[in-house]
Amino acid sequence: MRKLFSLTALCLVLAGASLPLYASEKLYIYTENFPPYNMSSTGRAFEHNGDGIDGLCSEMVKAVLQASGLDHVIKLRNWDYGYNRALSKENHGIFCTTYTEGRASQFKWVGPLTTNLWTIFAPAGTDLEIDRLEDTRGLLYAGYRGDVMTEYLLERGYKVSAMDSDDLNPKRLELGQVDLWIADRLAGPYFASQQDVEGLEPVYSFNDTELYLAMNPGTSDDIIKQLNDGLETIRNNGMYEAIETKYGL
Repeated sequence: MRKLFSLTALCLVLAGASLPLYASEKLYIYTENFPPYNMSSTGRAFEHNGDGIDGLCSEMVKAVLQASGLDHVIKLRNWDYGYNRALSKENHGIFCTTYTEGRASQFKWVGPLTTNLWTIFAPAGTDLEIDRLEDTRGLLYAGYRGDVMTEYLLERGYKVSAMDSDDLNPKRLELGQVDLWIADRLAGPYFASQQDVEGLEPVYSFNDTELYLAMNPGTSDDIIKQLNDGLETIRNNGMYEAIETKYGL
């Protein structure tokens, strides 16, 4: 009888070992305050779970995670914190992240979730006319550290005064501390309204880019497949389109 029990127990252990590891793993997903894509619904700088996080990308990621059935937690932190966690820790990720060739090998990618349009804003009442990015060479941009748009300008020799976040940049532009501000076409007006800044003018847009959930490369391919399958599910059942419509896309 004892021998039979031992064989049964061994079979159970081996069966358990063959189960997908991701079934019991938790995903740790980070985002930042970047309305209307990601934002605290309570106005706080940080959120410890998804209940307090809203926005276009946030709703997309929540729907994907629900469709995937994976255990997870979503937290809102500053960009550098979340980005470095996603870079360094297995099963950690960050959204919404712009896909670039330089970042391609640093993450495993889920998406695209949506797109954004890089836009140059000038002060209210400006007479500045921009036909190409090169027309702004020599002018001082407002940007923020770690942001792909800021990095793009710096790599090409443009002058950027970068802050730790984008929050104060509309006010800096209004006060004449910088000449231009590079931001997303949708997000720019949100940040400006939070600072009671009105009338900033979008003078040039370029580089329509795709936004993703970027996962640490140590995350299993099975998990990435489940997440991308979850995205396909919400595309097929109409939820993806409903979320886009809600945010005017």
